[in-house]
Amino acid sequence: MSDSITIFERAAANVKEQGFTIVDSDQERPWGGFFVINEQQALQFARTYFPEQAIEDFEDAGKLSPKILVVRPGKRLSWQYHHRRAEIWKVLEGPVGVVRSDTDEQGSLEKHISGDTVKLQQGERHRLVGLDEWGLLAEIWQHTDPDNPSNEEDIVRVQDDFGR
Repeated sequence: MSDSITIFERAAANVKEQGFTIVDSDQERPWGGFFVINEQQALQFARTYFPEQAIEDFEDAGKLSPKILVVRPGKRLSWQYHHRRAEIWKVLEGPVGVVRSDTDEQGSLEKHISGDTVKLQQGERHRLVGLDEWGLLAEIWQHTDPDNPSNEEDIVRVQDDFGR
């Protein structure tokens, strides 16, 4: 059994054991993949993975779009930003790398270990990087325009290793 099957199966089993429903998944991204959690369970997801955050921050944010991200060793997501959302990541298994900047010029790689929380502001350039091991993260989107929530079209790619 390949490592990718093992990590995805283990991640899915863990999510289900915690009582969450996976409504969509993609295990074929060139950088890894993700699991989308039922939006109706978003506050439960926030309480489970982000207990240090004030729950009011999430209650006032509207839709949270909870996900579990799985990043392959040695792969990088696109250097990107968003017009209509901020993001919060919790490293569940790491370490992983995070690069960020307020401009299109990439900053230095920050290493984050299991348990670390990474907060990304609306418009902040960022990139998730797989290091020597598979990375596993919980992610919540904090939509900044409730009348026009962020979606996959709200990804502005400044640079992408995969030509997207």
